[in-house]
Amino acid sequence: MGKLELNKKKKKDALFTTAFELFTTKGLTKTTISDIVNQAGVAKGTFYLYFKDKYDVRNKLISHKTGELFYHAHEALAQTDICDFEEQVHFIVDYILTELDRDHTLLLFISKNLSWGIFKGAFEEKMPDEDYHFYQSYLDMLSKSRVTYENPELLLFTIIELVGSSCYSCILYQQPVPLVQYRPYLHASITAIMKTFEAAPDQPV
Repeated sequence: MGKLELNKKKKKDALFTTAFELFTTKGLTKTTISDIVNQAGVAKGTFYLYFKDKYDVRNKLISHKTGELFYHAHEALAQTDICDFEEQVHFIVDYILTELDRDHTLLLFISKNLSWGIFKGAFEEKMPDEDYHFYQSYLDMLSKSRVTYENPELLLFTIIELVGSSCYSCILYQQPVPLVQYRPYLHASITAIMKTFEAAPDQPV
């Protein structure tokens, strides 16, 4: 990465960091673009190089934060000897749940604003190595699986929706049970979902 590109990345990262801090303290409605650029120490024109408005920065910030979660989960997975696709999915889910359990501010921000469209944006988000895309990584893992699955995108959507909707209350409010108590049921449900998506032998995907 050249000096100019590095400088652009630093400015964009500063805008992301500042916007996240302001959105999670003041709230989206009370945060202005001037607040973001003043605190980030960049010109307002720089903001508009990357974002249309504060709603655009919110959506891209969710994609960025979600993409970071998956990126770090993938990095952690790479340090293991786990080769089975189903076990890899369980590992990634566990990693992300642990991170969200540690960072309730991030959980609240992501969960409050999340949609499948934004999640798909996260799959395309470039991470620190500028080569990693979660969705492509997911497809790469899937291609090495000894089991073939129908509709890989729908499988991923179903797992993410289950994890996101069911674990929010368990983490934040310990309702109906704490996360540690819920995890075994969650993993059993994910296993059942993956079984449902398995393609019949010799059936095209």
